[in-house]
Amino acid sequence: MKLLLFCPHFRPDLHAATGEVMTQLVEQLGSRGHHVTVVTSLPWYRGHRVAEEWRGRPWRRERTEWGEVIRVWPFPTDKTNIPARAIGFGGMTSVATALALTVSRPDVVMAMSPPVFLGDAAWLLARRWRVPFVLNLQDIFPDIAVELGALNSERVLGVARRHERSLYRRADAITVLSEDQARNVRSKLDRDTPDRITVIRNFVDLDRIAPTGRDNEYRRRHGLAGKTVVMYSGNVGLSQSFELMRHAADRNAADPDLVFVINGEGAARPSIDRWAATRDNVLVVDFGPRSEVATILGAADLHLILLRSGLARSSTPSKFYGILAAGRPVLASIDEGSEVASVVKEADVGLAVPPDDPWAFTQALDQLLADPDELVAMGERARAHAASCLTADAQAEAYDELFERLVASPRH
Repeated sequence: MKLLLFCPHFRPDLHAATGEVMTQLVEQLGSRGHHVTVVTSLPWYRGHRVAEEWRGRPWRRERTEWGEVIRVWPFPTDKTNIPARAIGFGGMTSVATALALTVSRPDVVMAMSPPVFLGDAAWLLARRWRVPFVLNLQDIFPDIAVELGALNSERVLGVARRHERSLYRRADAITVLSEDQARNVRSKLDRDTPDRITVIRNFVDLDRIAPTGRDNEYRRRHGLAGKTVVMYSGNVGLSQSFELMRHAADRNAADPDLVFVINGEGAARPSIDRWAATRDNVLVVDFGPRSEVATILGAADLHLILLRSGLARSSTPSKFYGILAAGRPVLASIDEGSEVASVVKEADVGLAVPPDDPWAFTQALDQLLADPDELVAMGERARAHAASCLTADAQAEAYDELFERLVASPRH
């Protein structure tokens, strides 16, 4: 089957979680015999500017063993400037659409969102070729922008909401990462189209992210040998409640053996650097190489998920699955009843508390750190859960089945 996939990031742009997700999915689909054309941006995420070695040309094409990658200039902008980002993504989408018109007719066109404009490009091309259009939702926009306070103009929000619903109605299938997101999207669709939504969770590479020894190279490099390490690893963005981590660090300032580590980069990093610099028990570290992910995750005794209130309906933290694969327990500050909270409870891999609640967070932290042996046992259960249901084969098979069903539909 020939597949045309639009996504904002792709290897080597792997500091963006969506770049990792789509790269692994495409490789799995290619191993199953599909011919895949990926339309994406030139690498730019980490510094929010096109990487030096990729500059000089507005687009590039490269052949791969499974198909082709078409990369276009991303018109990079400040991540916190929503209007500028919209214009930038709109420019990227226009160029991407023009280049995608030069490929041979695919059997299915799929777009990852956000950005939502890629969905429009995919729909236009799917209509041109009269093939199915699949919309893959990683985060739900504009909901996530509203919850973060980044989008507060009623006029702009109204336009964004109408665009969102229009895109959902035009899609032949919508894939989401969790039941929380599925409920969100169903509430915006017509009542006679609930079967349009399919939950396909992102998988984790269990070979690349495997349990490591606790006292590993990452700990030695950063002076953490013998310490109890509580870590947040991932995008340091506006979606996370780092105030909880600061509160916990202040509360435990007298404990010389407890260190809070923030491993990552993002829009919230400058403010975190400022308050972390005044605390001896907080360490802030840049992203490490992709090859060191297992070592980084394995260095923690306990991992944190800090998603702000209301965001679980529109965003599923992909870092959660990497933590499980690394065999480490979790303290999740996240909406009650969300998928992450449910998995944490049902698989018994940590504790989940209501979001943005310092008292509940510190009480749960104290409870978990008081029993190191149980932390180890929770980590073992985390790895077992990941191995049972978060595999690459399971995700690729789910997409295979979806594509085959759509292509076989009388509509196409």
